[in-house]
Amino acid sequence: MPREWKSGDYHRLSDPQFGWGVKVLNKLGTFPLRGDEHILDAGCGSGRVTAEILKAFPQARITAVDASQNMVDEARKTLAPFAGRVTVDRLDLLDLSVEQSFDVVFSTAVFHWIKDHQKLFNNLFRSLHPGGLLLAQCGGGANLKRLRDRTDRVAALPQFAGFFQDWRKIWEYPNPDLTAERLQHTGFVEVHTGLEPATTTLPDKETFRAFCATVTLGPYMDRLPPELQDSFLDPIVHEAAQDDPPFTLDYWRLNMQARRAA
Repeated sequence: MPREWKSGDYHRLSDPQFGWGVKVLNKLGTFPLRGDEHILDAGCGSGRVTAEILKAFPQARITAVDASQNMVDEARKTLAPFAGRVTVDRLDLLDLSVEQSFDVVFSTAVFHWIKDHQKLFNNLFRSLHPGGLLLAQCGGGANLKRLRDRTDRVAALPQFAGFFQDWRKIWEYPNPDLTAERLQHTGFVEVHTGLEPATTTLPDKETFRAFCATVTLGPYMDRLPPELQDSFLDPIVHEAAQDDPPFTLDYWRLNMQARRAA
């Protein structure tokens, strides 16, 4: 089952994801679009970036979906000023129906939470009109490797190991070549993929701790009882404080664009 998010905390803490999303949205504005497209926001989160899409394309219709009911509820509040132009629904992208069709599929900071990228791309391909555009960004390559290595060392400590005996990573950080191969295998054309660094420094210890608990390490927190969550985060926060600059996350973003042939 898709995991639930603390959507209010995410909405407050997700400035990095919002910034990346706006950057991809600016790229969308460089394509020769009519302006009245039906756009799928594939993984809308709390709706912050969706609102910017609606502002940038005032004649467009948006379908915003997320697998988390908490995120859907938060997005509906965020997007209330745009009622009539946006539909917000709970939907796992692996369950996207062939009856739903769009001119553009837009997504940021989502695909890495989906393990089966080939099925994902198959669904998105079928959902696009002929000539439709896929423009997306997610984590890729060595995304958050330093943080992940530190977290795995903490998870192996005796006081925590029992909670992670059957642990399987729930993210997919592919490289650009593999992603291009998957997109082409699906049938997409005009495929372009690439990695870019997005190193992110958070302002202080409290923000870093909250960000990790909510955004980057939420799946670990879900495994732990509340009384152990702070002690799990303590060594991770302590090591991050020693970095130069402190509280810096080693993000890498995987960009992808492709079309369904006309």
